[in-house]
Amino acid sequence: MPDPSSVAALKGVGPKLADRLLRLGIRTIVDVLLHLPLRYQDRTRLTPVGRLQPGAEAQIEAEVVGSEVTSRGRRFLLCHLADGTGVLTLRFFHFSPGQQQLLGQTGARLRCFGEVRQGYAGLEMIHPECRRISSDEPPAAACLTPFYPATAGLQQFTLRSLVEQALGCLDQAALLPELLPPAVLAQLQLPPIAEAVRLLHRPPAATALAELDSGRHPAQRRLAFEELLAHQLSLRRLRQRMKQHIAPPLAGNGGLTQRFLERLPFVLTAAQQRVLDEIAADLAQPRPMLRLLQGDVGSGKTVVAALAAIRAVETGAQTALMAPTELLAEQHYRNFNGWFSALGIEVAWLTGRLTGKARRMALDRLASGQIQVVVGTHALFQEHVAFAELALAIIDEQHRFGVHQRLALREKGRQGRGHPHQLIMTATPIPRTLAMSAYADLDTSVIDELPPGRQPVQTVAIPDSRRDEVIARIRQACRSGRQAYWVCPLIEESEALQCQAAAVTAERLTEILPELRIGLAHGRLPAATKETVMRLFTAGQLDLLVATTVIEVGVDVPNASLMIIENAERLGLAQLHQLRGRVGRGALASSCVLLYRPPLSQVAHNRLAALRECHDGFEIARRDLELRGPGEVLGARQSGEQILRVADLLRDQALLPTARQVADELLHTRPDCVEPLIRRWIGAGARYGEV
Repeated sequence: MPDPSSVAALKGVGPKLADRLLRLGIRTIVDVLLHLPLRYQDRTRLTPVGRLQPGAEAQIEAEVVGSEVTSRGRRFLLCHLADGTGVLTLRFFHFSPGQQQLLGQTGARLRCFGEVRQGYAGLEMIHPECRRISSDEPPAAACLTPFYPATAGLQQFTLRSLVEQALGCLDQAALLPELLPPAVLAQLQLPPIAEAVRLLHRPPAATALAELDSGRHPAQRRLAFEELLAHQLSLRRLRQRMKQHIAPPLAGNGGLTQRFLERLPFVLTAAQQRVLDEIAADLAQPRPMLRLLQGDVGSGKTVVAALAAIRAVETGAQTALMAPTELLAEQHYRNFNGWFSALGIEVAWLTGRLTGKARRMALDRLASGQIQVVVGTHALFQEHVAFAELALAIIDEQHRFGVHQRLALREKGRQGRGHPHQLIMTATPIPRTLAMSAYADLDTSVIDELPPGRQPVQTVAIPDSRRDEVIARIRQACRSGRQAYWVCPLIEESEALQCQAAAVTAERLTEILPELRIGLAHGRLPAATKETVMRLFTAGQLDLLVATTVIEVGVDVPNASLMIIENAERLGLAQLHQLRGRVGRGALASSCVLLYRPPLSQVAHNRLAALRECHDGFEIARRDLELRGPGEVLGARQSGEQILRVADLLRDQALLPTARQVADELLHTRPDCVEPLIRRWIGAGARYGEV
């Protein structure tokens, strides 16, 4: 017997249409009801032809007074209409014989909707929506006309038909029971859910169109609030479950920690010490730490991660640090190995490049517990990688990993005394609005202080017509003993073209600057070659490094004081900030040159202006959120994170504190509402929350 709640229960939905609906995330009748319009058009009024204004969208009703097919340069159909107040021409560049017959019959009455334009011989509409009407046709639509998110092969009339059927089921089957307490609805002045859904699919003619278009209508706020609440509940419930797991307490005797701190050539900042205390308190508990460590470029997150790893070593357990790229993993390995070798801590590096006998030996030593700290890429969570006792998993730039990958690494710890502690690091500061929503299951630590002596990087934007001046600046900097980067970013989403651009740039700069030692690093170089180039640059044996964005994170060369970013207008604000963070890592005054190709779009102009004006990573993250939207800032496309259906984290951020408060109340006083709310808005996706 078919599932009565399935979308297949609606008339006209066969396997082919069901597959298309699935692309939009529509599986059930409730999903149809929560598939809200993107925009609306006002087709509730008819405008006399004589009152039409160019540039406005309008609906007219008029009689066909003539038509013709012309071929002036290209073939098109002209249909002339009149309604007694004026004449309007419809122009069609693409038309079928059926359309020609419909539109060309003199005396036929048509109802058309489209944008009015000034044509050669008067007002016209190009490719309007048209249909033939009878004399007893109602004067106009009773409601605003909705336009839904669609996909290939799925037309608006099909979606509207399905919504009409679903609205018919709304009362009969109680598909959307009210799950919010009346006190919450009253406090926020929100309508009941069934009323809100009905209004959003069939807005009465008097509904404020501007309010709907901005997403601020009370009915939209009602659904946005419930969706944000469902996400809060999902993450809070996950947190409760994770806190019920056991984890090995990592207290240690502090001996290795003290020896490590004594060997450091610098003193920890107050912010680093505060964050360390927060982590130490978590690690001492017999339940898994779930902590997000945020810190701007160069704030010293790696040292904090190393001290956390030492706590695991002091208790006889293992630590795994997972990074998204081989370059970043190698940088972490070099840092950890340099710090730990003198303390007798064995550190290994495990990536896809490690093969044969060396790989087998590393895996054996890891499984036996001889390797105490392992650093690597996604190779760490492959099935044949086993740990003696994984007690701490450190994940760097976690939004670049898919949910399955992060879950697989966490599962490795189950072979020992319960689940491993998790420390998640990011050098991309996350605005508080996003952190409250996307990471509600995590405790958050922020290193909000840069080490002493760091100077802000002077940032300038220069058109590429002044490239010669930039090259002269590189010559001057390198002659004075400094080093420089020249970054060639992504070209048309093609890694091959990106690498080619970097190689061509390196050749040209070698011709222009023959006295400089120039290296090249990009993702398609053999790993050994890239490693050699990076090592030479780090050791000061190269003056200029031409690279793709592989150097975005993890490269630390204090003597590098000049960064050139070519085609800077193509990069996002957060990525530009990350690249700029490769310089200014020592006491030298440093500069970043944003080389752009005019003309700039308004968004690109705002982005480059923000980078010139601001050095604070959290302020840059806030502006990035405004420019790009929350999905991209969180890396939702790469990671498979849940993308909100109705709510917008930027627009609806004022609802978040109340959603958090109500989530806590429901978990304690109305636990029966929690599962239905999560199922309504998140469904099966909630199972990935344990990552």
